[in-house]
Amino acid sequence: MLQLTLTLALLLQTPVATKATDGGFPGLPANHTPKVEIAWNRLYDTDQLYALFDKLEAQYPTLLKKQVIGHSTESRELRVYILTNTKKGADTEKPAMWIDANVHGNEVQGSEAVLYTAWYLLENYGHNPRVDELVDQRAFYLMPSVNPDSRAAWFRDANNASSSRTGRQPMDDDGDGLFDEDPSDDLDGDGHIVQLRKYTPGEGTLRLDPDDPRLMIPVPQNDKGIKGDWTMLGQEGFDNDGDGRANEDGVGGYDMNRSDPSMWMPEHVQGGAGPYPLYWPETRAIAEFLLTKPNLAALQSFHNSGGMILRGPGAEAFGEYAREDLRVFDELGRDGERMLPFYRYMIIWKDLYSVFGGFATWGYEGLGVISFTNELWNDAQQYPDSSKESIVPTGRKGDHFFDDALLMGAGFVDWHQYEHPLYGAVEIGGFKKDVGRVPPTFLIEEMVHRNALFCLKHAEAMPIVRIAKTEVTDLGGGVRAVDVVFENLRAIPTRTARAAGSKIGKPDLFTIEGTGAGAGLEVLAGGMRTDRFRPEVIELADREPARLVSERGIGGRSEVRVRWFVRGTGQATVSWQGEKALAAQATIEIR
Repeated sequence: MLQLTLTLALLLQTPVATKATDGGFPGLPANHTPKVEIAWNRLYDTDQLYALFDKLEAQYPTLLKKQVIGHSTESRELRVYILTNTKKGADTEKPAMWIDANVHGNEVQGSEAVLYTAWYLLENYGHNPRVDELVDQRAFYLMPSVNPDSRAAWFRDANNASSSRTGRQPMDDDGDGLFDEDPSDDLDGDGHIVQLRKYTPGEGTLRLDPDDPRLMIPVPQNDKGIKGDWTMLGQEGFDNDGDGRANEDGVGGYDMNRSDPSMWMPEHVQGGAGPYPLYWPETRAIAEFLLTKPNLAALQSFHNSGGMILRGPGAEAFGEYAREDLRVFDELGRDGERMLPFYRYMIIWKDLYSVFGGFATWGYEGLGVISFTNELWNDAQQYPDSSKESIVPTGRKGDHFFDDALLMGAGFVDWHQYEHPLYGAVEIGGFKKDVGRVPPTFLIEEMVHRNALFCLKHAEAMPIVRIAKTEVTDLGGGVRAVDVVFENLRAIPTRTARAAGSKIGKPDLFTIEGTGAGAGLEVLAGGMRTDRFRPEVIELADREPARLVSERGIGGRSEVRVRWFVRGTGQATVSWQGEKALAAQATIEIR
């Protein structure tokens, strides 16, 4: 009996052999225990965000590499993390996707979406063939925070949902010759910038909601002289500079998403643009980086909020995008609507408002790259069952219901008294900075996962070129026709219509060259076939027939048929080269 007891005890202490997938769940981000555990139910300040990227880099040194592309106004590093399998080639040799976030300091959760994209790819590499293809054959340029200064300030300081948005360089917002002299003030020192209201019996425009005194209801204009008892005084603060206005000259004042070259307009048209395009150090550093990356084939920028998948143009005056490119935008945008509940695929100027000098519009209009801006988080995600619209309150009542029911009231600062230096007795209260534009913690992971996978769908759409067919035909007299079909398997063309029309970047190159015993091969003529059933219909090149240059490239999920006329026999190499896809070549025998 003693022996049996000892045996059972030893069995209980001995580890049982487990399958490779233990610790993970099929269908979730990692089908194994992650090497780098990250909590996705919270947001991270600038230093914490960079530290998590550094942990990933330390764990995956051959797949992730940090590059500092410049420094912010407050001398923080502007970091881009390059993600690709360097054992399969340098990042510059592969089609690449740029993903950034947090160009506006208060639009914080996009940075977690960039971090999640890196984490998802790295943790799934070697476990998922589609991820393997992305990491081996693609490159990702990941900039987690375009505006690390204001991100740090948003977490560190008292703010509301909309403050700490701009760059931190001091600006004279109110034109009084002083800089940043009248920001919002945390009057009660509780770490939140909320609202002020004052009890003004019979002289106000609002009354308390009888069902919820936290809310106020406008008193309609009337002929009976009935007025409200309350007046709203704006956000928490006072008139620091004595000019009769409060909170009108906060820290900073420039907008990095209004300073890019495409449709740039000066300050009197587009506030925050600066004196000329790319004036601000952050935007200039990004442009200098991207202009050295002709392999860039896709671009995504994360903002918040409103639940939008945005494409350009940013201004009506630009006109519409090329029809061939709209097919790609529309396909990805509509897929995005299916992947991102309550998001809408929209045109910036038409469905939102005009933006001059925007980054994503420059991505397409200036760089010729399919580019999107996603506005993360939509209030409708608080109540995802549309069948309950009739019973779910809207507006601030809905916000209070959600906060009370699912956050236990943690998102609201209850109204409390304060003696204001100008207004006298007032009340301070309202929703905190992370309510409205930022999702509650328990919904962050879903948001970042869906948006990261939208990026990966975009990345999978970057071109893949292959040689689908070769054929040699003897035409007599020692002359042969070499027919080659070059095929692009993915939705994004090797050159967008925008790139082709504006001659952005280098054109595609189709070549034939004799090798080995065929080194003496003479290329008599060559060109693009325009009718697959009639080989004699061909656009012949005027010169250098062995090197056919094409501005049009290869369309999305399309093919280009090339015919060369050659004299001689032996081996020859036919190839395609372009900036946006891995090169393709094949060796053929000419007899």
